[in-house]
Amino acid sequence: MYSTNEHSITEHLRDYQQEMKLRLFEEWEFHRNVNVMVQMPTGTGKTHLLTAIVREFLHASHAPVWIIAHRRELVGQIEETVARYGMRKEDGRVRVLSIQWLFRNGKVIDESPGLIVIDEAHHALAETYRALWKRYPEARKLGMTATPYRLNGRGFTDLFDSLITSWTVETFIGKGWLSPFDYVSIRADSREQRLIDSLKKRGADGDYQIKEMNAVLNRETTIKGLYESVERYAHGKKGIVYAISIAHARRIAACYNAHGLDAVAIDSRTPASERKKLVDDFRQGRMKVLVNVDIFSEGFDCPDVEFVQLARPTLSLAKYLQQVGRGLRKSIAKESCILIDNVGLHRIFGLPTHRHDWRAMFEGRMIGNALSRARASGGLSLPAALSLTDSVGQREEVWEVVMTHNRLLEAIRNREAAVSGEEAENGKESQAALKSCFDRQSGLWGLKHGNKITVTPCYLQVFDIQGDRAAVRLKDGRTAVVNASGEPETMFSEPEMSGGHDRRLKFLKGELLAVTGTIGRDTIGTDFYMDLKTGRTYREKPVVFSYGSVELLRVGETFHSRTRKPYASMRGLHKDSLCFYGFYLKIPDYRVPKSCRLVDSEWSTVFDIFACLLEGDDEEVYWCCGHLADRSIIVMDGAGKYYHVGKETEKGTRKRYIASNLPTPGEEDFDTAIKKLKAEAGQRAAENARKRQQDEEAKRRRRLKEIREALPYRMGMKWGLKLGERIIVPPKYRKILPPVGGYCAFEENACQWGVMALDGKVVVEARYQEVNIEPDGTVHLTVIPGKVKTIQL
Repeated sequence: MYSTNEHSITEHLRDYQQEMKLRLFEEWEFHRNVNVMVQMPTGTGKTHLLTAIVREFLHASHAPVWIIAHRRELVGQIEETVARYGMRKEDGRVRVLSIQWLFRNGKVIDESPGLIVIDEAHHALAETYRALWKRYPEARKLGMTATPYRLNGRGFTDLFDSLITSWTVETFIGKGWLSPFDYVSIRADSREQRLIDSLKKRGADGDYQIKEMNAVLNRETTIKGLYESVERYAHGKKGIVYAISIAHARRIAACYNAHGLDAVAIDSRTPASERKKLVDDFRQGRMKVLVNVDIFSEGFDCPDVEFVQLARPTLSLAKYLQQVGRGLRKSIAKESCILIDNVGLHRIFGLPTHRHDWRAMFEGRMIGNALSRARASGGLSLPAALSLTDSVGQREEVWEVVMTHNRLLEAIRNREAAVSGEEAENGKESQAALKSCFDRQSGLWGLKHGNKITVTPCYLQVFDIQGDRAAVRLKDGRTAVVNASGEPETMFSEPEMSGGHDRRLKFLKGELLAVTGTIGRDTIGTDFYMDLKTGRTYREKPVVFSYGSVELLRVGETFHSRTRKPYASMRGLHKDSLCFYGFYLKIPDYRVPKSCRLVDSEWSTVFDIFACLLEGDDEEVYWCCGHLADRSIIVMDGAGKYYHVGKETEKGTRKRYIASNLPTPGEEDFDTAIKKLKAEAGQRAAENARKRQQDEEAKRRRRLKEIREALPYRMGMKWGLKLGERIIVPPKYRKILPPVGGYCAFEENACQWGVMALDGKVVVEARYQEVNIEPDGTVHLTVIPGKVKTIQL
C-alpha cells in the first residue's frame, strides 16, 4: 500500500499492532464508509498504531487526514510521533488539532478530510465531536481509546459502526508488553473506606461531587496516610499521584516535601512553560513525585513511572484504568510497578487485569462493570493470610496487599500452562527425533529414529538434520537433502573449485537451506539459499513471513511466493502492506493484467487492486477481481480463468470455477456468473447478519435471566441495581423502583422518569412525569397530568 522512503523512519509495528491494523483495514475493505472504534489498553502503543494507519491511508488516498486530540497539550506529542513516520506538519497532508480549536475555527479550514482520527475517542459523545459527523459526513472516522465506556452508560453505536478490541491487560503482561504490578489498598473496614462510602453527592457527569470529596478527604490525617503508604511501599521510587482538586494536590505535595520527598503539584492553573519544565524534571529523575488533578490521566507517556497512587475516588471505570495505566508501561529501569489504592477502587472495578466486556459497553448494553469484592480481582487475588505485616509482625490495620507482581505472573503462567496442557493433551504424540549414527568400521554415517536405523551408514558426512530431513554428503562427493528413509529430495553437483573447495549444507528455519563454499573448515561465503518447498534458489537470504497457512519469502526488497508457479511482488513493498483475511493474503500489486475483469466496473480504487494467495492453495498467486457481500472474493488465475473463493468453516478455503476469458461453447460468461453470485452472496450476508443478531439477543437474554433477582440499592443520595454483592448498575439515578417483569422505572432528574432493563439498558428515555409498569409489559407513561401514553415493551 505504501513504499519506504529514505527520508522517513521505518517504524516496525509489534505483532498485536499489526494484527489490529489488518483487522481495521479489513473492515474498510468490505465496508467503505464504516466508522470504526479501536480499543487497546493504556501503554500498548495506540499512537504508533494510529500513525501507521494514517501513513498507509495517505499512500492510498490523496485526501488529507485530521488527527483530533481532546486537549491542546497532546497535540505536540502526537505531532512528534507522526513526524517520526516521515509525515511532517509542514507537508500539510496531516493536521493534528485539538477539538477545542477545531470547534471554534473549523469553518476557516478550506479542506475536507478523507479520514478523521479521534484520539481518546471515549470523549466523542460530546457535542463538539458530534459536529464533525455533521460537518464532514463523507469522511471516515477512526476512534482510538483504551476504554470505550462512559459513566452515563451511553453507547457509541450512533457514531461508530463497529468496535475492534485488542488483547486483555492480563495477556499483555503475560507476553511482556506491559509491566506486572503490586497492588496495595486500604482495607474494607478502614476509616478511609468508611469516609469514601459516606460520599452522597454526584456531579453533572454522574461521578462523585468534587466539592464533597474535597471536604471529606482533604484533611491532615488522610493526607498523612497518603504519605505513609508511599513511604512504606514505594520508598525512593518515582511516581504519580492523582488528587481530587487543586487544593488537595497542593496540600499533598506540601506534605510530601515536608517529609523530605521531592514532590510538585501540577494542575490546570500551572503555566504551560512551568508545566513543561516540571514534567521534564520528572522525566529526567530530578523530581520524584508528580501530584496532578486530571492532567496525566490520558496521553502522558513516561514508562519509568514506578508507582501510581490513587487518592481520588471515582465511579468511572475509564478514569480508573487510565490512571493505573500510567504505571503499566514497560521500562528497562523497573521490574514492576506499585499501585497504591488509597480509595479502594479495586472493590468497584477489580484489578487492572480484570476482563471487561467492552463490546457491551460500546453498544450501551452495560453501564460500567462494577464488581463485588469477591470477583474484583478477576481470579488473580491473594488470600488474606498473605497480606503484609508491620515491623513487629502484627497485622496491618490500614493497608492490605491485594496482589504482588510475582503472584500475578505465576497466576498468568499457570493459566497459560493450563491452556497449553489442554492443547498438548489433545494433540498427537510427537515421534522420536531423526538423528545421525556413525559406523566405526566403515567410517560412514547413517540415520535413525530412536533406536530404529532408517538408513544404513552410507554417507561421508551428515551436515545437519531438521525434522525428517537430513543434509548429507554422498560417497561420490555430491551433497544432497534426503528424507528419513534416505530418498533424495534435492541433489547438488559439486562445483569445480580449486584449492580443495567443497560445499556444505545447513538447514535454516522455515524450510530453507543455506549452501556454502568452504576451504577445509573455513567457510568462504554462501553460494545461495534454497526454498525446500519449491526448489527455487536465491542469492540473498530469504526471510519467511507466515499468515495462517500462507507463507511468503522476502528476499531483499521483493516478496516471493512459495507456490508451484513463481511470483515476485513489486520492489520496495513494505511488510505492513500485506493483509491476511482468514482465507487469503492480500498483496498490493498494480501490475494487474488488462484481461482481468472486475466484479464492479467502478471497483478500482487503490485499496482494491491486488494479487492474493489463497489458504491451502499452493498452485499459484491469483489476481483479485472484487469481493461480494458475504466477504467472499472473485479471483483470476494466470490462464484467465475465474474462481469464486470463500471461507469454509471446517474444510478451509473453498475455490469454485465460474467463468473464463475464453469460455467454451455453452459456458456462462463472466457477467452472467457474477450476477448470480451477487444475489446468492447478498442472501448469505443477510442470513449471517440475522444469525449474529440472534446470537447477541440470546446472549442478552441469558444475562437478563442470570440477573432477574436484581434489586435497587442506595448509596448516598443515588440509586443503582445489584444482585447480592454484585453491582449491576452503579448508583447514578435519583430513584429506581423495584423491577416488574424484567424492567425498572428510574428517575434520572427531578420528575423525569424512564424505563430500563435489568442490565441497565434504557428502553424508554427519562422524560415522563410518572411511569407505571404492569407485569405483562404494558407501560403507562404520564406526559403531563391527565395525558397518559401507553406502550408495550
